[in-house]
Amino acid sequence: MMPTLDYQNRDDSNRETGVLRKLFGPSKEEIWRQLAEEVNGQFIDGRWFGPTARVEANCGQWTVTLDTFTVSNGKSSTTYTRMRAPYVNRDGFRFNIYRAGIFTGIGKFFGMQDVEIGDPYFDEPFVIQGNSERKLRELLANERIKEFFHAQPHIRLSVKDDEGWFGAHFPDGVDELYFVVTGVLKDFERLHSLFYLFAEVLEHLCRIGSAYEDAPNVRL
Repeated sequence: MMPTLDYQNRDDSNRETGVLRKLFGPSKEEIWRQLAEEVNGQFIDGRWFGPTARVEANCGQWTVTLDTFTVSNGKSSTTYTRMRAPYVNRDGFRFNIYRAGIFTGIGKFFGMQDVEIGDPYFDEPFVIQGNSERKLRELLANERIKEFFHAQPHIRLSVKDDEGWFGAHFPDGVDELYFVVTGVLKDFERLHSLFYLFAEVLEHLCRIGSAYEDAPNVRL
């Protein structure tokens, strides 16, 4: 006599899924798949011993990548959500912009200086660092960039030269636009706004002569 298999029928499974969704909201996969569809990108499943799940979407010659990573702190670990886009940096312009109180005290970033651009829209809620005050003023005078920044309650947006020993290494002249926030970001509106912030910043960097539209030929 064959043993009775202990399995869950589809109705019970769907019922449990519905209960979990009510308690915790939509899953990361559900939201990120929706984002990929909205921005004409693709959702790529994660692997046990490989990259985590991600969204990749083209923006002109650039590829914007959304994923998560986890940092171990001994007995505990912290997961972060990040968005990245390598690009050819034409003139070495770099910046680091974050909300005051979130990363305050992080210190100078790549030797950058704190800058006040004379606009209370940014000077009061944000810490602004960069190696060109003029270019920072031009960048943050963009009304769409202002709008997208203020749609992010927690944000740190910077230009990095590469990702260190355990990340991607970039050719000379290639940097990346980089966003990071603590936790797994599942807010569709924030993610959608963040993608278009990246698109607007990259296009603006081209307009002010700080980026080429050439493909950086970097795979994250």
